[in-house]
Amino acid sequence: MSEKVFIIAEAGVNHNGSIDMAKKLIDVAAEAGADAVKFQTFKTDKTVSRKAQKADYQKNTTDAGETQYDMVKKLELDVSTHKELMSYCLEKNIMFLSTPFDHDSIDLLDELGLKIFKIPSGEITNLPYLRHIGKLNKEIIMSTGMADIGEIEDALDILVNAGTDKNNITVLHCNTEYPTPMTDVNLRAMQTIANTFKIRTGYSDHTLGIEVPVAAVALGAKVIEKHFTLDKTLPGPDHQASLEPQELKLMIESIRNIEKALGDGIKKPSKSETPNKTIVRKSIVAKKAIKKGEILSEDNLSIKRPGNGISPMRWDEIIGTIAQKDYEEDELL
Repeated sequence: MSEKVFIIAEAGVNHNGSIDMAKKLIDVAAEAGADAVKFQTFKTDKTVSRKAQKADYQKNTTDAGETQYDMVKKLELDVSTHKELMSYCLEKNIMFLSTPFDHDSIDLLDELGLKIFKIPSGEITNLPYLRHIGKLNKEIIMSTGMADIGEIEDALDILVNAGTDKNNITVLHCNTEYPTPMTDVNLRAMQTIANTFKIRTGYSDHTLGIEVPVAAVALGAKVIEKHFTLDKTLPGPDHQASLEPQELKLMIESIRNIEKALGDGIKKPSKSETPNKTIVRKSIVAKKAIKKGEILSEDNLSIKRPGNGISPMRWDEIIGTIAQKDYEEDELL
């Protein structure tokens, strides 16, 4: 990843099992200017127990009588679909990413040549899973929703001990509630992670709107991940808490503007404002007509614009000296 903020447009399962919808999502992400579009790779039988309950937000956005297993099964993407979507991303000049949720899916994405592996929040306490990804020595982005600082430390230790260079890991602060209440965002925790582990950090956002990811960039996020959809009213677990196409585009434009605005941190006059110096700053001028040989004093000197004469910072140096020529009122010394 470059020094530029790496923006992941999270399509997730918002394709609703349709390859045509998945391609439309890729189109939207590419047109919005995202660096990557991310899906989810899983074998339902290896990921979800038939007895697993849905999260409350999933019950509100899908059939409450349906099990999590049945909901997820409909959203599974097969190998040929992965290959087709990867090929389409190549055509659209956007990186294909996908989050694996089980060991078979890790192997599949590795075989397909993914260079970046995304670890979701739910797997941060899954030691065998973490060790499997860690052994690949890939670039890793790890979400930390529901985790405390000790669990993040444990996960990082597993990844590094398995063979991944710590410099290849980015840790994302995250809250897994869809949508996340503003009072629960705790964006400063991202900086706590960065300071604790001396590691590259970012933010995976589940709030409504775009303010929080933009703020995260201002606080130092190097990776931003945000769910998006073609239409918030579509059926499915994540559509309601996702951005629509124009919102995604606005978020990315805002992030790129904030990147420019952050600058290099050196306090100096900018190129655009340098011409304003002579207009806005002031100089020492004659308060009234002054004859050659007169003593310059507070009685006959003043400070006014423009700023292309003697700087008022030299006031004490000028007071008490002798006028070397005649001056008219308001004339620069």
